Amino acid sequence: MNGSANINGRANVEQALARLNFKPRELEPGHVWLAGAGPGDPGSLTLEVLAALGQCDALVYDALVSPDVVAVAQGAELFYAGKRGGKPSMKQDDITALLVKLARDGRRVVRLKGGDPYIFGRGGEEALALAREGIPFRVLSGLTSGLSALAATGIPATMRGINKAVILATGHAAGTDDDIDWAALARTGQPIVVYMGMANLPLIAAALLEGGLAPSTPVAVIVSATTPQERILVATLTTIAEEAAAAGLASPALIVVGGIVAMRAALAGEA
Repeated sequence: MNGSANINGRANVEQALARLNFKPRELEPGHVWLAGAGPGDPGSLTLEVLAALGQCDALVYDALVSPDVVAVAQGAELFYAGKRGGKPSMKQDDITALLVKLARDGRRVVRLKGGDPYIFGRGGEEALALAREGIPFRVLSGLTSGLSALAATGIPATMRGINKAVILATGHAAGTDDDIDWAALARTGQPIVVYMGMANLPLIAAALLEGGLAPSTPVAVIVSATTPQERILVATLTTIAEEAAAAGLASPALIVVGGIVAMRAALAGEA
């Protein structure tokens, strides 16, 4: 019975795609498409990105891209770029040089990143470098983890009566001269979604408290969103760093700060 249901399900999907009348653009030799793979679950791929993976003969991909997604590019030569904090990675200049070389060799190139290439993915830098080198390129958006991970874990990014904006920030430079003004973000009273902040979570939490956020402000840490390894921890701004360390949580993770986090329990019928 289950086998029959699976067959019917696949047939329904194929029929739905046929009715959509989606006509993907052709990935031409010498072109580079900068694409986003979404937060992890292959179901988060857009049709544009799926079509690109089916056409490319060179795939330059990041560590956060699911192996199941990489496997879609069955006929492509694979180039692993890394790009995961604390792990071996290609230098950004080397990645750009590789994209230029592959394009000039007449390859059909997809540069695949987790999330969206233009949201803390350095896609803008790569696009600018390609433009300067005269390499034709496109940008294929992906679901950014800063929004889709919230939805996957029951946290609405916006909620009437709670917030009128949502702030996406990077925590990579916390505590350095290149840091952002966390106090200014705290004063907005709007939820903050922090990428690449796990290593600096104690610093970020302290800075937000100093900026005026209440100690009881709810905070969520979402690890490996939408994947089988997904984990979520909810605590307060004063306890989140200690509790995350005790739970052994590490990147890839998002930190969500603000009243929208409390909606998770309410939507689950726990509050």
